[in-house]
Amino acid sequence: MSWSGHWHGYGPWIGPSSAYFNEGNRRPAHPNGPPMVTDPQDSKQQALLDRYREAAAEFQNGNVPPLMSGHWFLKRDQAIAESTWIDVDVVLAWMSKHYEAHPPFVRPDGSPAYISLDAHLNYAADVLPLGVDVSWVHYTPSKQMFSLSVVCCPNRHHPEFSCPLPPV
Repeated sequence: MSWSGHWHGYGPWIGPSSAYFNEGNRRPAHPNGPPMVTDPQDSKQQALLDRYREAAAEFQNGNVPPLMSGHWFLKRDQAIAESTWIDVDVVLAWMSKHYEAHPPFVRPDGSPAYISLDAHLNYAADVLPLGVDVSWVHYTPSKQMFSLSVVCCPNRHHPEFSCPLPPV
């Protein structure tokens, strides 16, 4: 498998698990548009339409990570030059820096709840050059969710999405 491209980093996002697990806000608007309202007086249909509009706006304007890493490319304003790279070693350093600043919690018995940073980095070093996105998600000691993503560009799973910010 060969791939040639660059990477975009997103995050870290740190927030409550309730926001992270609200999947409706982490999905892009449906390509066919909002649900059909056949009766404007029907409060259930109107509530569904309102929820659709709220979720679509939150996805587009919010910073909660999308369900699919490639969907970061739809959040055009989230791409920044400082997080666009052509060197995988710089990507790994960026990921390490954020992981170390927001480490995962450790279980009360002292055992780790997640794989080590070294294991994360070894995996990322293996797959990023192949065009495989990498996302790290864990709970922090304060019980907040931490999410960090590196998205390959061009993206294998979403080749129809254009690059949000080419490297300089």
